[in-house]
Amino acid sequence: MIIWKTDVKSFPDRKNVGADRFTFGFTIKDSPDFFINVAAWGSDGYINGLSNSFSIGDCVIVENPLVANKDPEKDERFYPTTPSLYRLLLTEAHSQVSLCADMDTIDRLLPLIHLPAKDSRDFYTLGDIVANGQQLDGTVVNILAAVKSTGEPRLFTTSDGRKGQRLEVKLFDDSVSSFPVVCWDREAIQFAQTWIPKETVLFIADAKISFDSFRSGMTASVNSKTIITVNPDTREASLLFSYAKQVSESGALDQDEKPEDVPVDSIVDVYTVTQLKQKAHESAEVFFGITYSFISKLDLDSSVSKVIKTRCSRCKFQVTEDAQSCTNQLCTGTDQGLSATTGFDLLVDLTDHTGTLHACTLRGPVAEKTLGCTQAKEFTSLTDDERTGKKWKFLLERCKVYVKILPSTKTRSGIRGEVIACSLSDPGEVKQHMSALLSL
Repeated sequence: MIIWKTDVKSFPDRKNVGADRFTFGFTIKDSPDFFINVAAWGSDGYINGLSNSFSIGDCVIVENPLVANKDPEKDERFYPTTPSLYRLLLTEAHSQVSLCADMDTIDRLLPLIHLPAKDSRDFYTLGDIVANGQQLDGTVVNILAAVKSTGEPRLFTTSDGRKGQRLEVKLFDDSVSSFPVVCWDREAIQFAQTWIPKETVLFIADAKISFDSFRSGMTASVNSKTIITVNPDTREASLLFSYAKQVSESGALDQDEKPEDVPVDSIVDVYTVTQLKQKAHESAEVFFGITYSFISKLDLDSSVSKVIKTRCSRCKFQVTEDAQSCTNQLCTGTDQGLSATTGFDLLVDLTDHTGTLHACTLRGPVAEKTLGCTQAKEFTSLTDDERTGKKWKFLLERCKVYVKILPSTKTRSGIRGEVIACSLSDPGEVKQHMSALLSL
């Protein structure tokens, strides 16, 4: 089983002046406790052909490798740490790698891809890294975290003219809501692009920790020693996966995303519902806009528990109002008294002549201002008729809605809307903007 792989690199050939030798490395595993590094050397055609013939997660047959002792200095610095005293060398003249076609063998080896390369309990939380700060600068540590988002690959050219690429992945756990890890290798970047945000947990063995002076914070990077295990088969990873699912569904993670504090009066772009959806599908970036829409769903007269919710202040997990402590196993405050906030927590549908944007969140102070209730407690004291009256003030009325649009893996449409301001619209203003949209 291929558990890691590096990019192809070239070096001047000492024996043939003017020619280059090509090489790349990978790590193979055939049992839970044993894995070994492999280095392939040869011509451009052989090495690039070999590299392109398999990927991380493939089962392969390695034929006629040369077994060599590890080089204590080079192996420790440049290759993943393995339990073996040896390494394998592949040469163009004698060695071959082919994909395994035997399904019984593949089924036996497949679970190995989910076993971390280091002790599954030996890791830093993101909170540990942030707390230790610059004391960890330059060190190599193991990390267990979930994927929050994956950026786009960025190409760059170094001062000496070499071209490179980088991709930044944002991680999170129950202690830190966003932490950057950077991939530089093409292989690592391609691997990272397969990770599903908020549904993927990573065990990163030997990530390099650095202090980023531009961000004034800590970052991690993937290098030649790193091995990343996706969705590890461990208790710790399972707990983190459950936590990731909970906070993803609650929308709490999205509240930490930037841009966050965009002044409402700086938002000027007007969209129809369909245009909001189209722009969201064209780019995974968070964006803001105005839509003149009808509120077609507003369940103010349903049970109070569906309108007003209590959440843990630390992890945003929903709790009962009389809870003594947070029931989320991964919350950092489970052994302390509950610190919670109670407020409006609604889902509304926005509809215009082009379609409907379902399940937009309307929360906290924005909901209070929209509904004219200074506090959630004030709403609970209203009679059923008064709640229904508030509902029909907005339901099926055209409103001027300022929305934040975010990508989401949990909704059928792939996007999620968050209302950041809402008021009944001025008919003249609606006519002006709708005429402009219809003329496009």
